[in-house]
This record gives sequence, C-alpha cells and structure tokens, in this order.
Amino acid sequence: MARRVWPIAVAVSALASLAGCGFYERATRPEWRAQAENACLAKKLVQASAYIRPMPEISGPGICGLEHPFKVSALANGAVAIEQPQTMDCAMIAEVEGWLSDVVQPAAQARFSQNVASVSLMGSYSCRTVDNIPGAQLSEHSFANAVDVGGFKLADGRDIVVVRDWKKGDTQESAFLKEIHGGACQRFTTVLGPGADVFHYNHIHMDLAMHGHTNTGPRRYCKPAPPASLLPPPGLQDGLPPAPEIDEPMDVARGPERSAPALGMMAQGGPTGALPPALRLYEGRASAPLDLTPELPTGIDAEATMTIPMR
Repeated sequence: MARRVWPIAVAVSALASLAGCGFYERATRPEWRAQAENACLAKKLVQASAYIRPMPEISGPGICGLEHPFKVSALANGAVAIEQPQTMDCAMIAEVEGWLSDVVQPAAQARFSQNVASVSLMGSYSCRTVDNIPGAQLSEHSFANAVDVGGFKLADGRDIVVVRDWKKGDTQESAFLKEIHGGACQRFTTVLGPGADVFHYNHIHMDLAMHGHTNTGPRRYCKPAPPASLLPPPGLQDGLPPAPEIDEPMDVARGPERSAPALGMMAQGGPTGALPPALRLYEGRASAPLDLTPELPTGIDAEATMTIPMR
C-alpha cells in the first residue's frame, strides 16, 4: 500500500506546485483596456443621452467584454442615425464621432453638397476571433473596440455602399469612400477596407487596438495604403530612433484559460495575443497593396452580399 500512496502524493504535490506558479490561474483582460475606458469617461468625451445609453458591464465568456459599454442608436447628437444600434466602448464612440465630423461630413459636402444622414454599421461588439478564424486571437470586436462600416445614406436619400461603390471606377462615390478610409487611418490604429484581404471586400473595419508606439506616435496599420494626398502629415518625431517592429501586447495576463465552452473553437488568447501566434493580416507596408477583393459571380447583386463582416 505504501508503494502506491507515495507516487500519488508526489503527483499531488507537483500539481499543487504548478498551481502556485499560476498554471491554473485564469486569463484576465489586460489593464490597459479598463484604463482607456476610465480615461475616456473622466475626460467626458462621451455623454449619456437619448442616443447613447450606458449598459451594464459585459463580462465573458472568457476575457470578452468591457466595464462600461454603451448602446448607440445615433451619432452627432442624433443628427446621424445608425441603421441598427450597436454596443461600443467610450473611446470608440468618441473617435467615430470625431471621424464623422472632421472627415466624413466635409467629404460629403465636397462631393455631394450635402451631409451624411445615416451610417450603416455592420457590427461592433461580438465575442469572436479575428475573421472568425479558429485558433486566431480575439478580435477587437470582442471588447466593443471596433466598428465595421458598410455604407452611408445621404440627406437626399441616396445610398453609398462599400461593396458596390468602392470599385466603381472614377465616380464621386468611390472617391468619397477612399477619402473617408484615408481619414480614418489617422484616427484609428487599425483600418482595413476592400483590397486589404478577402474578408473586407464589403466594409471598412476600424479599431483602436494597441499596436505599440513609434517615434511619431501610435503604430497604425492601414490597408489598402491610401495615397499620400489623402493622409495628413505625420506627427512630430520625439527625437528617438524609429521603433522596431514588435509583437503586439498579449491579452493573456496570467496564462491561457483552460475551459470556456461558450467560446467553442475560439482562442483564449486575446485581440493582441493568441494561441497559436497572432496572425499578421493587417501589418502596414509602404508598398502598393494587393487587390484581393473577390470578384462577384455573374448575376449576383452586389448589395445582396452585405453579410456580417468577418474581422
């Protein structure tokens, strides 16, 4: 009997030792996310209104969620409707508001002599991996820190749809979409539009992921790369050498979470760290972007393809 008990005791002791080292500690949402929410609220960048309503905290499954979500049904104090209300975090609301007022509306006035009256947001909060790829890191959508823009409606009722109008040649609609995409690249840290990859043929994805910093400010990934004429001048250099390319910070503070049935095949890593290693689908490059937008089969209505975006 003693010979049997001894190996069991050793095994139990070893497991206890591993537990003490954090082996069984659960994955946690990194502190910078709560800090960003609290900073945005402290600066009063977003005010509750009939169009922006606070919601209870979203916690899980896994590390998905956020402390201070808002349900947004309109922007610009109700002047710009959202076709379907979306859940967003404070910083995302503030940046979308700024993008609308500083980029979208001036471009609409210049191109069409009228304002945008509503915006089609195809998605915001969704606890899932990047592009719904099994095993990839969690998308910024998992933290309500991203939006997918499918199109706009002008004041005269005219629709501008990304999947139809982005590649429509030398038209005002196409020029407008490319201008507002380029303008987004200076406000958001990740911007992906048609041509970035096969997943973004029908929408513009914008998020505020943490990609680290360079000597001119936050590192930003923007695809397809806009012409220099559509981008503001780069920020002032801080006097330090250019920052090297680094892996994005991981959203696993204490190790991978072992069980979360509600996540199915989703990774337990996070939006900036994954099991397996993070995909680099949106890393910026100076070279001309590849046009990977899939051609639609003959007879298929482009507007009918506005399905839920993947990223």
